[in-house]
Amino acid sequence: MGYKLVFSDIDGTLLTSNHEISIGTYQSIQELKKKGVPFILVSARMPEGILPLQKELVIDDPIVCFSGALVLGAAQVDGSREVIYNMTMNTEDVENIYSAITNRYPSISFSAYNKEFWYVPTIDNEWIIQEREIAKTPAKVFHFDEEIYPPVNKVLCMGPPEDIAAFEKELKNLIPTITVYKSKPTYLEIMAENVKKSFAIHMLAKKYQVSRKEIMAIGDNFNDMDMLQFAGLGVAMGNSPNEVKATADVTTLSNDHDGLKEALLQYCLKFHDSKNR
Repeated sequence: MGYKLVFSDIDGTLLTSNHEISIGTYQSIQELKKKGVPFILVSARMPEGILPLQKELVIDDPIVCFSGALVLGAAQVDGSREVIYNMTMNTEDVENIYSAITNRYPSISFSAYNKEFWYVPTIDNEWIIQEREIAKTPAKVFHFDEEIYPPVNKVLCMGPPEDIAAFEKELKNLIPTITVYKSKPTYLEIMAENVKKSFAIHMLAKKYQVSRKEIMAIGDNFNDMDMLQFAGLGVAMGNSPNEVKATADVTTLSNDHDGLKEALLQYCLKFHDSKNR
């Protein structure tokens, strides 16, 4: 069928392992744009980590940030965007997470995000440097043990896989009313309760007056599973873990073999081409 909205994860999906958009992927998104189908980026990133990719793709559709905690509408003529949804965390929960890491997990790097800033205890930490290079997001030094906390949409914990796994297990018992998942073995993403990519997609579907069966979603990791299940067509990347592939309707090629392009060609562009002949 002809899908009217396409939602795509970024890291491991839109981007190759070198954190680049391939020529084939770029061209397929331009063809989708010509058909009038919004291509909406859905990511754990903050706006500053998503908007440059939109600029590269020459699109101005809505964006879903922090895995659904912040949803911004399409860019207006003046560049402004409507804040459709903005869910922040309980300050006490953020303080407790920071305290637990400081006291028991010194190997884990703690940082926090909101719409405007990425707050880090230091810019010299190896994990912070790595994430800054990947997402191209500027960091702002913030003394979490001294200053009054700003609104926080997401906490990011980065560290050795074994420590991240142990902290994830402890955290779910310590604060059961938060959303916690690993975006990769070394990254733990933490948001407010019930924050999900699928909920953000549901809101945008209502805004566009599009049904679930008219939505295609594509992703590669555990935090994409709910949106793959929600969409009329859920597409897992070839580089996805088996658990993610099992929740999707179909599996495409990997992010290093133009999996996103192949999915768009097979399930969106071919249908539109045949329909318009």
